[in-house]
Amino acid sequence: MSAPVTLAAFTGYGIELEYMIVDRETLAVRPIADTLLQQAAGKYVTEVNRGVAAWSNELVLHLVELKNAQPSPDLPALAATFQTEIEAINQKLEPMGARLMPGAMHPWMDPRSETRLWPHEYSEIYRAYHRIFDCNRHGWANLQSMHLNLPFADDAQFSRLHAAIRLVLPIIPALAASSPIAEGKRSGFLDYRMENYRSHEIRLPSLLGQVIPDTVASRYEYETRIFATMYRDIAPYDPGGFLRHEWLNARGVIPRFDRNALEIRVIDMQECPRADLAVAAAISAVVKSLYDAQWVPLAAQQAVETEPLVEILLATTREAELTLIDHATYLSLLDYPGTRCEARELWRHLLETLWHDQPDQLAAWGNTMDTILTQGPLARRILRAVGQDFSRKHLQVIYLELCQCLEAGRMFAY
Repeated sequence: MSAPVTLAAFTGYGIELEYMIVDRETLAVRPIADTLLQQAAGKYVTEVNRGVAAWSNELVLHLVELKNAQPSPDLPALAATFQTEIEAINQKLEPMGARLMPGAMHPWMDPRSETRLWPHEYSEIYRAYHRIFDCNRHGWANLQSMHLNLPFADDAQFSRLHAAIRLVLPIIPALAASSPIAEGKRSGFLDYRMENYRSHEIRLPSLLGQVIPDTVASRYEYETRIFATMYRDIAPYDPGGFLRHEWLNARGVIPRFDRNALEIRVIDMQECPRADLAVAAAISAVVKSLYDAQWVPLAAQQAVETEPLVEILLATTREAELTLIDHATYLSLLDYPGTRCEARELWRHLLETLWHDQPDQLAAWGNTMDTILTQGPLARRILRAVGQDFSRKHLQVIYLELCQCLEAGRMFAY
């Protein structure tokens, strides 16, 4: 989503989906993203524009990103477009003995020995990151996420949108967690990607904060409080200034003033675009209700302290939909009628409330969301399928099925 646009809030969406490139049979990571893009473009490039969609790469050679080239108001149409693009990518990968694999983390990749950084255009940026933070780690080399970009037209919309997203961030893993396994064993977290993400830049805490951002009421305040501190702290490590950009910010939602959008970064990848876009639609629906002050005014949203939100995020990172939320004030902000509930109950209440009179949303996402809310997020379904057998052979069977779900555009039901 690099085109400079100015859209009003909720008039368009930017979706970025990150996929692992793996061996077609063994599912080991394959560092061939540059070859894939070269074959699609006829030369080594970082991005291939295919009209509505684009393919690109970031940081590591076993990752390819799929995105819409321009903001779109139609999430169901984007799901269909992305499914078509996945088929096209897999067709190009098949002669190379490779395929795309969904999910937020490779279940047995060893980033210490298997990471290969992108060596072409923008490689100086990745070398700088690697020199400062060591990218041969799960929090850098083994994580795939969906980025949801929501536009804003002016400072007032930015303030309202930032406040709304900030309140929704803590419960996103309850819906989207898909990374329960790493290094061939159960990680202890349903969203192990987020557990790694929240410490991947610990050397310079100002770049990440507490993942949940503090309340910020204007662009000026953001630039003077957040960006200025980040750029000051990175300067001794980045004398060439390669990293002095908005995207250095690693919080769970970051403003991209270069394209007037807020980018949500705490969403694990799902098993197929239909599931990814259903999650995006659910998140957007709740954010919009808060943005519209449907339940509480903006001032009440902005008054919420960061620490309780961080506590909820840490809990959903570990337990996902089974997290017990007993923060009564937080629940009241989301119009929940009780003082405690499991995260899955909160999501069901929210979506039943928001979509009950929207047949188009129910038609587009109802069945998909019912699978997630009834059977649990993808991480829960993966663990249920794996059972007690974490052998490489058994994990290959489960993750091959996920690859087939991606190719067919169907849910992983277990």
